Amino acid sequence: MAIDIGQFVQTFFEESLEGLDIMEAGLLALPPGAVDMEQINTIFRAVHSIKGGSGTFGFQDLTAFAHVMETLLDRMRQGQMDVTSEAVNTLLESVDCLREMLVAARAGAAVDNDRVEHLRERLHLLLNQVNVAVSEHTASPSPVSPTTTPPTGWRINFQPHSDLMHNGNDPVRLFRELSTLGELTVRCDPRQLPHLAKLKPEDCYLSWELELQGTVSHEELVEVFAWVEDDCDLRIEALAKEPTASNPVVARTPGEEGQQGELLLERRKSEDRRQSDRRGPAPADTASIRVGIDKVDAVINLVGELVTTQSMLSVLGVDFDMSRLDKLHEALDQLDRNTRDLQEHVMRIRMMPVSSVFSRFPRMVHDISGKLGKQVELRINGEQTELDKTVIEKIGDPLVHLVRNSLDHGLEPPAERLEQGKPETGAIMLNAYHKSGSIFIEVGDDGRGLNRDALLRKGLDAGLLKPGEDYSDEQIHDLIFHPGLSTAAQISDVSGRGVGMDVVRRNIQDLGGSIQIGSQRGQGTQITICLPLTLAILDGQLVSIGQDCYIIPLLSIVESVQLRAGSVNRVAGRGEVLRFRGQHLPILRLYQMFGAEGAVTDLEKGLLVVVEADGRQVGLFVDDLQGQQQVSIKSMEKNFRRVPGVSGATILGDGRVGLILDISGLIRVNNAVT
Repeated sequence: MAIDIGQFVQTFFEESLEGLDIMEAGLLALPPGAVDMEQINTIFRAVHSIKGGSGTFGFQDLTAFAHVMETLLDRMRQGQMDVTSEAVNTLLESVDCLREMLVAARAGAAVDNDRVEHLRERLHLLLNQVNVAVSEHTASPSPVSPTTTPPTGWRINFQPHSDLMHNGNDPVRLFRELSTLGELTVRCDPRQLPHLAKLKPEDCYLSWELELQGTVSHEELVEVFAWVEDDCDLRIEALAKEPTASNPVVARTPGEEGQQGELLLERRKSEDRRQSDRRGPAPADTASIRVGIDKVDAVINLVGELVTTQSMLSVLGVDFDMSRLDKLHEALDQLDRNTRDLQEHVMRIRMMPVSSVFSRFPRMVHDISGKLGKQVELRINGEQTELDKTVIEKIGDPLVHLVRNSLDHGLEPPAERLEQGKPETGAIMLNAYHKSGSIFIEVGDDGRGLNRDALLRKGLDAGLLKPGEDYSDEQIHDLIFHPGLSTAAQISDVSGRGVGMDVVRRNIQDLGGSIQIGSQRGQGTQITICLPLTLAILDGQLVSIGQDCYIIPLLSIVESVQLRAGSVNRVAGRGEVLRFRGQHLPILRLYQMFGAEGAVTDLEKGLLVVVEADGRQVGLFVDDLQGQQQVSIKSMEKNFRRVPGVSGATILGDGRVGLILDISGLIRVNNAVT
């Protein structure tokens, strides 16, 4: 039975993209001038796997490009080429290009062929420099006669390993390719073929003795077997021996690979196009996550317990009478425990390590620091901290902007750092950790810090601050989130137009999170982001306002207070405020904002729920507290439209719809009103 290898294409794309991440990390850790064989071998194996897989599935453009990268890396591990900054940077750009080609192949989209060819030429230029050096080093002192003739044919002993076909390789394809190079004779050796009862259809038991007649170079033969070289024992001998090589040549020894290999690949294209047509277009990108088997096992075990509980309830439901009420309560309690445990384990399945976001920053820091002429050390901690997949997908862009700001504005050039008594190399720190049911991500640097005086002047000029008033550092630093406000002396293509920090805050608030800044002049800046672990489930406090029920995120609540007569004052320009723990706390009457009918209007008869977001506090006036529960969040924008002050909705236990309050949005609304 033929194996449909098309079912493995999506896995190939996922594993290849992971391989590119491995290559990028390895290249960034490869110090110029040093020979770290472990790193080079790791990078080489990754590109070799991509080349082999792309050849198996018929993506020949990918195969050709990866082949040139592999050849360059092979020169490095053979000691024929030095690890230079030029070579590392070219390989890093090639990794980017290969990633773009993979994404395009997966989506069936077009590729920027000019970019591909430009990088291919740069790789070949590096290879040619190596080839010239090797030729000069290994040149024979006695001249070779110009009348030397190439071999008239080759004898090939091809012994596949038993698992050669497990990766989709097929010896027949190799023989078909060889037949395009000359006259091919194939002799099969079936001696390893087992009895039919013990035969495994996926394994390869045969070996072959091949003779190829024709003026074919050794490099062309090596190219044919390139992507199965690790899955077979191969020996190639010239039928008419060359004067420069009197002994048999083993195909595993790297031959000269380059333009000849690419010409050979051109001859493959017609056959591969036909195979591609039969295979159909590449599948579109689909969202997927990898889950540890331990998480799956835990869910399966809990489902088993749920089935047992359901059976108990079914038995109780037959001829139920009040004498069995205790048994019913016990079964319902067990159902509640099992449901909560199942919910927690299912949410764990969606959790991914934040390293999937942090992994992009070593490359970005490498590229931008080189462009800015700065020396930077990136320190990453807590990369295994887990976060919901949806949050992971949306936090990447804000973090990129923060790191770029640290590189451009935060860290000083080496000369300036030395003048200030600092190390020449600046540091950028990324840290992630769990605390109090939330995840905190810190982006810090040991650079200049925020210029308080410059921010103050900008705030005064823009009319955001009032002259003569005393503002705290937190209030001044908060100005960087205002659209269009920048203290950069020069505008660069890295950052500096005052565009972005407001978007950063808005994106984080859309995730139900908050952002705070701490900075000391001359010592550095630290920005702390607080995010919920998941966007699907929320621990909430239910409150009543008239006939309606609203949910306040539990993590936003500071405390609830009962107001006394005369404790609330009206301040010009700030509305109603309560003197609360040394500060004036604004009061927001929610029944007015949401138009609730039948709500309590007397402040002494209701409750004030003190909430906090973005470093600010406000008191929400409600009728009463109803209890706490976990709620499933449903999007308002997707099902209705965006509502200021509301982050989502949920279905309550009695079937009513409850609105989930957006505390950051409510604070913004209150500031706009007052």
